[in-house]
Amino acid sequence: MTGQQQHDHAGQGQEHEWPAVTVHEADPAAVEADFYHVRETVGPEDQELLATVRDWARKSLAPIADDYWERGEFPHELIPQLPELGIAGLQFEGYGAPSRGALVAGLVSMELSRVDPSFATFHGVHSGLGIASVMECGSEEQKQRWIPEMLRWERLAAFALTEPGVGSGTSRGLTTTARREGDTWVLNGRKKWIGNATFADLVIVWAKDEADGEVKGFVVQQGAEGFTPHRIEGKVSLRTVQNAEIELRDVRVPEADRLQEANSFRDTAKVLRATRLGVSWNAVGCAMGAYEAARAYTLEREQFGKPIAAFQLVQDQLARMLADITACQTMNVRAAQLQDAGQLTDQQASMAKMFSTTRTREVVAHARELLGGNGILLDHEVARFWADAEALYSYEGTRDMNSLIVGRAATGISAFV
Repeated sequence: MTGQQQHDHAGQGQEHEWPAVTVHEADPAAVEADFYHVRETVGPEDQELLATVRDWARKSLAPIADDYWERGEFPHELIPQLPELGIAGLQFEGYGAPSRGALVAGLVSMELSRVDPSFATFHGVHSGLGIASVMECGSEEQKQRWIPEMLRWERLAAFALTEPGVGSGTSRGLTTTARREGDTWVLNGRKKWIGNATFADLVIVWAKDEADGEVKGFVVQQGAEGFTPHRIEGKVSLRTVQNAEIELRDVRVPEADRLQEANSFRDTAKVLRATRLGVSWNAVGCAMGAYEAARAYTLEREQFGKPIAAFQLVQDQLARMLADITACQTMNVRAAQLQDAGQLTDQQASMAKMFSTTRTREVVAHARELLGGNGILLDHEVARFWADAEALYSYEGTRDMNSLIVGRAATGISAFV
């Protein structure tokens, strides 16, 4: 075959007429990435709350999410809208908390994260880590003093546990210290990756008591002398979240602001158990958002005379994504039910977080692949979900550490301590 004949032959291939695409009505559950109808596992009143949150996120959060993410800034103007939603401390009872339970709280986190994982993380730090610390470890007086204002978003919270040189080993390796002097504690050390720390009113700092070596919790007021948060720059994931490295130099905290029921790392772990599941829900939402954006793109993008959604390889990837999302959703639903029954264990929370963040990584990779070169542009949202999945994969316990917690449960042998 001559060169000209080869050229003509190639041209004929490009001009091939594809058969008409057979169009069926799409399954609404597949469109919404809720294939097994997990939202229907809660009652009508809670479903109404989820619909309200979903509507708010689409109208108020979605239009600005990419812009704030690209600039690495936080949309403070949205905070005054949050009290009306009533989504702070959903899983808790008393002191004005909504008492909706862990399952509803998880589904709300999912709804926020499917629009913007960064904002969902901000919500989780305040509503999960912050409020949970006071609820689990505070005295009756402290709960009455702080919880109502936190529920109304009048006092924002941050949670300072991780340190520059200490991540997974916080149970034994904290270097931030607390020294008691009469009715005052003096804190010294550094913390890193602390979300909300640049603007939170209350920063819950975990430090090792020099006297007994036990980890204790302290509520530090923003602006306290010696407390200096430095915003972390150059992030490529969850860019809207204002993470900080905190410097603590002789920060004085009154005994009245020490969490009275936090006397060892075991008490800290009670907080982490519940919030680890919250991050698992955030990962599910992140995967849903990536799937929905990718699915919409495949219906709009045309190649060879028809939408790429009509090609088998594309549909296979969408099906894999939807299956991963559904598996994560159903695992998280059961874990939340166990939490509501007071039966959730560390290893169960770790399995959910490990599994969900791993599968989310796969889902966002499929979504990025389906968009081709457009997958690295914020224009189509997938790039943001793709990047944000990396942070969800790492914080609140890395995949490796969570897998070892599950492995310890399976074997009775600890492989890390």
